[in-house]
Amino acid sequence: MQAALYDDEGGYYSRAGLKRWGREGDYRTGPERSPLFAATFARFFSGLYEELGRPASWTIWEAGAGAGHFAQGVLETFNSSYPQIFSATRYLIDEVSADARSLIQEKLAPFGSRVEYAKLSENANASDVGIVFANELLDAFPVHRVTVKGGRLRELFVETNEAGDFVWTDRELSTPLLSEYLSRLDVKLAEGQVAEINLHAIDWLKRAARVFERGYLVLVDYGAEAKELYDGGLRPRGSLRAFGRHRFIEDVLDEPGEYDITTTIDWTTVKRVCLDAGLEIVSFERQDRFLLRAGFLEELERVTASAPYEAASLTLNTAAREMILPGGMSESFQVLVAGR
Repeated sequence: MQAALYDDEGGYYSRAGLKRWGREGDYRTGPERSPLFAATFARFFSGLYEELGRPASWTIWEAGAGAGHFAQGVLETFNSSYPQIFSATRYLIDEVSADARSLIQEKLAPFGSRVEYAKLSENANASDVGIVFANELLDAFPVHRVTVKGGRLRELFVETNEAGDFVWTDRELSTPLLSEYLSRLDVKLAEGQVAEINLHAIDWLKRAARVFERGYLVLVDYGAEAKELYDGGLRPRGSLRAFGRHRFIEDVLDEPGEYDITTTIDWTTVKRVCLDAGLEIVSFERQDRFLLRAGFLEELERVTASAPYEAASLTLNTAAREMILPGGMSESFQVLVAGR
C-alpha cells in the first residue's frame, strides 16, 4: 500500500499528470465540491483565533493539501472577511506529493510568502500557537491487514503467484503492536475475519499533537468507533477498498499505482491518542452537523450575494444541498476538534 500510493515514480499520489481530483478524476473531497467548505472552516478558524486570544501571529498547518483548494478558500475568506486574521496568518503546507505541490504553488501564488512548504515532523520553525488541519489524510495512510486463522491472529502480506499476479498470504505478525492494538480496544476478531490496523495514524497524531504549545487539531475523515469498525457481522472483510473514476475497484491488488486505496478510520483510537498526548476533545460530530453549527448557511448567504451572475449562485446552492441535506456526502464524514 505504501508503494502503490507513495512510490516516487509509480505511486498514485506521486505520479505527475495523473488526474486524481474532481469529476474527471477518481474522487472529490469537500474542498473540490464547493468553495463553501473552506469558507465555513475559515469562519470556524476565526472563532478558534478568538479563543486563542487573538495572537499577533499564528500558524495553520495543513497536512495532505491535495490540489490546494482548501488553503486557497481559507486564505481568500480571511483576506475578504477577516483581514486582521489574514495579516496574522502563516500558512504551512505538508504535502508529500511533488505533483500536488506544483499544483498548490500555482494556485496559491497570489498569497506570496504567506504560504510555506514544510514537513510536520520538522516543525522547529512553527509558532507556539495555531491549528493543525487535515482533511481525508488518515484514511490514506498505509495499513497492516490482519485475520484470524486457527484461532491465531495472523498478518496478511502481499506476494506473487506463479503467474506473476499479486496475491494475499498470511504469516506471523510483523510487530506485536498489532495484537496490542486490538487488546487495548478489547476487540477479539472472529475466525476468518479480516481487519485493518492503522499504526501510521497513531505516529502522525503524536507528532501533530506536539506542534503547538497552544492550539487545535482539526481532523475531517470518514470513520467509525472501534466497536462498529471491528464488528465481524458488519465488516467481515474489513474496510480496505480502492477507487477509480468514482467507482469501487474490486481487487485492490490489481494495477497498483493506478487508483486510490483507502480504509475507514478508527475514531476510538484517534481520540484516545489525542487524550494521551494531552489534548482535550473539544467536539466530535458528523460533518453536516459541524458545517451547520460552524456557519455554513451564513457563508452560503455571503458568497451567494457576491456571485457575479445567477448561474454561479445556482451552482453554489446545488453544491450546498449536496453537502448538508440528508443523504449527502457529509453524512459519511466526521469532524474531530481537539485542543490544548
